[in-house]
Amino acid sequence: MTTHFTELAQRAAADGVVSPEELLGLRRQGWGDGIITREEAEALFAINNVLDDRDNEWCDFFVEAIGEYVLNGTQPRLQCNKAEAEWLIQQVDHDGVVESVVELETLVRIVERAENVPDPLKNYILEQVEREVMSGTGPTRCGGELSATHITGAEVRILRRVIFSSGGYGPAAVTRFDAELLFRLKDATLEDENDAGWADLFVDAIANYIRGFALDNAQLSHARKLELMKFVENNTANHAAFFGRMIRQTPNIGSNVSEAFKHLRGEDGPQNDYSADFEAGDIVTENERSWLESQLKKDGQIDAIEARLIERIAEED
Repeated sequence: MTTHFTELAQRAAADGVVSPEELLGLRRQGWGDGIITREEAEALFAINNVLDDRDNEWCDFFVEAIGEYVLNGTQPRLQCNKAEAEWLIQQVDHDGVVESVVELETLVRIVERAENVPDPLKNYILEQVEREVMSGTGPTRCGGELSATHITGAEVRILRRVIFSSGGYGPAAVTRFDAELLFRLKDATLEDENDAGWADLFVDAIANYIRGFALDNAQLSHARKLELMKFVENNTANHAAFFGRMIRQTPNIGSNVSEAFKHLRGEDGPQNDYSADFEAGDIVTENERSWLESQLKKDGQIDAIEARLIERIAEED
């Protein structure tokens, strides 16, 4: 399937245009076996790099196909390992810059869909948005052309999607990297006409960082999930034999089966005390207070957005 797909991709890229017929052929070849390979994914990037116009149909297919390769091309599914993240960044990076909206959307959708991704991938996306805000150029700007330094609605939406994504540090958990990037953006655009949603995002995210909490085991790493999958695969027969003996020999079978399943799921050992975790996260530590004060003092004044942030944090006391 890969050979036919690559040949079709080369023909489609030859004139810088993907016709509806060529796109249909790519879809049929790519999804024919239900798998997008590395060679096929690289062929799609090669096409995208030479297209003069990227219509909605092409963008939808590209985002879908690249996401399928990165997240489901290898086990475990919905995970992106370090090598895959490095490959993806290499494909979209042109001298440190993501040049097309479809490539940026591909990165964002992968982080949204993933159970976990390496921090460098999430941080790379955020740094791209920061570069676009600071330079006034990039795919989030109209036509990618130069515009005044400010934060657009598209940039606000991307920042929110990535910072609160499931694939980052933790589901809806803001990191110090995220928070410091947001402070840099705020300070650089304070006098500019930013999108109306920017202040809300800033306050939501920084308050989350200061007063939120993240569980240590909220996400399984790529290596840990792969290890667990192999364990289950290697011990399926042993599990079946165990349950068979238990059913034959043990009274009160219902409660014992329940306990056995708890053991297999790892629920019979020490568990998270979510109420205690929430209460601990809600307390502003001395380290967090010191960090926040250092950020607020950088420009020597408390601006309107920072005042909203302080009010939000105070309201939660």
